Parts: sequence; structure tokens; C-alpha cells
Amino acid sequence: MAPIPRLAAYDGPPLFSYGFRPFFLAGSIWAAIAIGLWLPAYFGEIALPTAFSGLDWHVHEMLYGFLPAMVTGFLLTAIPNWTGRLPLQGRPLIVLAAVWLAGRIAILTSAWTSLGFAAAVDLAFLVLVGLAAGREVVAGGNWRNLKVVGILSVFAIGNLVFHLEASGVIGGHHDHTVGHYGIRIGLGAGVLLIMLIGGRIVPSFTRNWLARENPGRLPVTPNRFDIVATLVAVVSIAAWIALPQAASTAALLALSAALQAIRFARWAGDRTWRDRLVLILHVAYAFVPLGFALNAAAALDLVPASAGLHAWAVGAVGTMSLAVMSRASLGHTGRALVASPAAQLAYLAVVAATLARICAAVRPEWAFEGLHIAAFAWVAAFGLFVAAYFRVLAGPRAAGRP
Repeated sequence: MAPIPRLAAYDGPPLFSYGFRPFFLAGSIWAAIAIGLWLPAYFGEIALPTAFSGLDWHVHEMLYGFLPAMVTGFLLTAIPNWTGRLPLQGRPLIVLAAVWLAGRIAILTSAWTSLGFAAAVDLAFLVLVGLAAGREVVAGGNWRNLKVVGILSVFAIGNLVFHLEASGVIGGHHDHTVGHYGIRIGLGAGVLLIMLIGGRIVPSFTRNWLARENPGRLPVTPNRFDIVATLVAVVSIAAWIALPQAASTAALLALSAALQAIRFARWAGDRTWRDRLVLILHVAYAFVPLGFALNAAAALDLVPASAGLHAWAVGAVGTMSLAVMSRASLGHTGRALVASPAAQLAYLAVVAATLARICAAVRPEWAFEGLHIAAFAWVAAFGLFVAAYFRVLAGPRAAGRP
């Protein structure tokens, strides 16, 4: 993301001066807390005061708690660059952050209230973000990025479906990896955002760094191949949401895996080893084609469905979140674009979490160890990010400007 062109006069807390600050910080804290709570809850060591089942709560808070915070932080910072309008800051930003936090509390304590009340509070956040983003895109005449607002709408619909399924209004009791449409809608929307936004920023940042630091082969300029690969991916994700175990879905997912792998290989990621901030973007995107391949295999009953789900959820979403947060937080606060040792450890930890979680799915005899390694590594990754970036996100710019 390029620097925001214009700023309104603002003398409040730095935390609420840019959209990325509260959502990157709160979302990362919640990512660590939620998994820290879920593992002992999953093994029956603690009981959470939620009306959701333990697995429903875990999945919901990753897909519709953590992920929307990451998406909102990015969009509220990127949209002013796209539209040339002033960024959201101060009281409106505080309200949005408060609504997000209220949703987390409402879901966690829904056993003390009701699923209906928790759903109403939780659903309000994505609706408000969609309205705010849509208003800015339309007011700025930036029609190209209306598709991002469309994906926010898909998130909101997926969240509603998740609540209806969790409460038994629709669907009844299902195998979460096959029958729970709310899971696949949310995760599919997240992967689609990574393909759209990542498809812009990964080759762009790579090209800029290579041209300056390592002249030679550069990423291929986006062309019709990228459009075709993305359209095929959209169709395959839609098929996966509707019919995750159909042979036709497996074929589409396998085709998307191949196309996304080719797309990824065209970005010269193998030449970025010296800059960890650029390299981690490529590592994160690599889990997109891997997820397509594993979900294709799951559709043919070759691997458990949770392998592909977690390749996308932990690998693509988790790693890309850390990659984008660490880079954007430095750039937008006037700091050098250099990955600190703590950030690099966080990158290693989230990749370890992904691999351990996939192994736990593929090899059931390793499930106990794999789940613990994955959970501890995930908590470590986001805990390290919070520790390393707390002052960056909550404090003033490096130059001391408010």
C-alpha cells in the first residue's frame, strides 16, 4: 500500500488515527487468545461460556472474528489510497472497533444470553464495514474496487449462514468439513480476497525490491492469464462451497491448483530470500495452490477435508495476515521496511503451525501432538507480533507526528 495522500486534522490517541492500527492490534491479540482458549476447551480441560459447540466457537472466531479484523484493517487503510478520500479515524473508527469487540464478547458469553442476541451483535460489524467501505468506494468513483465490497457482502452472508447452522435453524447437525456451508463461504471469501489483493501486492512489492536490490528476472506483469486463473478459482470455490465432495468439484479444484501454482511461479519469489518482508508474502501465497490441491484430494476421499481447510485457514490466511500487517504497520508509521528478528520468528512459527495442523489432519495418529504444536506455534506467532508491534500500532509515527 502506498502512503495515504491526505489526512484530516487529528489530535486523539494514535491507535485510532488509521484503520490498520486498532484492527491489526486487536485482531492479533484475539488470534492468540482464541486459540489459547480453544485447545484446553477442545480437550475438556476448561468450559467456555458460549452457547456454540466448542468446534463451532473455534471456527467462527477464526473465520468471522479474526479474519474480518485483518480485512478491515487492510481495507480502511487501502481504500483512501484507491479513492483519494480522507481515511476513517477518530470516533467512527472507535465505534467500528467497539462493535467488533462487542461481537467477540457476545459470542463468547452467549450461554449467559442467547444465540440470537449474540448473532445480532456479531452480524452488525460486517454490515457496518461493508457500508463504510461501499460509501467510500462509490463517493470516490473507484468502481474497480466495488468487487472488494462484494466480497465483504459474501462474508456477511456466510456469517449469517454460520449462525443459522450453529443454532439449528437450517441444516441440522452436520460434519463440519462437509455440511457446514458457513465455514466454506467464509473461508472461500478469504481465499478470494488473497487472490485479488495478493495478486496485486505480491508481484508489485517484489518488482520494486528486485529492481532496486537484485536486478535481473522480474515478476511477470499481470495479464489475461491472471484473469483466467482467478475466474477459474472463483468457479471452483463456488463448486466447493455447494458440492465439496463431487467429482466435478475435484476436477475444478485441481485445475485451480495448477493455475494458481503457475501464477505464483511467475512472481520470481525465489529471488527474494534476502528481504524477509517480501519473501513471506510469497510463502503465504504458496498455501493458496496447496489448499486447492488438498481440497481436490479431499473431494476424492484421498485426504481428510480438514487438511485443505487448514492449508487455507492457517497457511494462506494466517501467514498472509502476518505478512501484510508487519509490512503495512512499518510503512504507514514512518519506519524502515525491515523485518525484525521477532517478526521473522513469527513468520517461522505460523508456517510451523500450518504444517503441524496439516500433518495432524493427514496422520490421525499424530493428531494429539500435531494439534498442540500447531496451537502453540500459532499463539507464539501472533504473540510475537503483538510484542514487537504494540508500540508501532499504538504509538505515534516514528518521526513523532500525531
